Amino acid sequence: MTRDPRQEKLLEHNYDGIQEYDNPLPRWWVWIFYATILFAVLYWFNVPGIGTGKGRVANYEAEMAKAKAQQEALAAKNPIAVDTDQSLMAATHDPGVMALGKEVFTSTCAVCHRPDGGGNIGPNLTDDFWLHGGKPAEVLHTVTMGVLEKGMPAWSQTLPPAKVRAAAVYVLSMHDSHPKDPKAPQGIKVEE
Repeated sequence: MTRDPRQEKLLEHNYDGIQEYDNPLPRWWVWIFYATILFAVLYWFNVPGIGTGKGRVANYEAEMAKAKAQQEALAAKNPIAVDTDQSLMAATHDPGVMALGKEVFTSTCAVCHRPDGGGNIGPNLTDDFWLHGGKPAEVLHTVTMGVLEKGMPAWSQTLPPAKVRAAAVYVLSMHDSHPKDPKAPQGIKVEE
């Protein structure tokens, strides 16, 4: 196929004795480029019919509602899978969870927090003052993720989830236990 000489124009500039031809792109490339720009504009404004469904925002909201329903169904079947403040506080009345929590606390946490939770190297766990949040979910998060800059390991790395949860529940049960010679309060006072 021979090109039309009118499309090949010698450009005026000269660089190191080299002149370039202005070879235009094939028209089908140009039209595909324009089509992608049009699609991007329609996609940005979330025009229904572009893609599938009622638009990307509606699809996202529908998927989030579906995920929330699945999470609630999972929580109803297995409260350990999705812990809330209420489920953690309810677990403080479960003798099995408390026994496991005491065992885990005694073997892993008592070194820093004392067996009675009064605080040694680590803070006092029996008062109303907390360094990293005193709500049940925050206590569970602290036990799970640890506080590496303070020397507390992330127990989720070495213990199974049921033991981590039981330890956090046991810590919650220690509140207002009034140990002998507790460590001075640290952190922010958390009201019930």
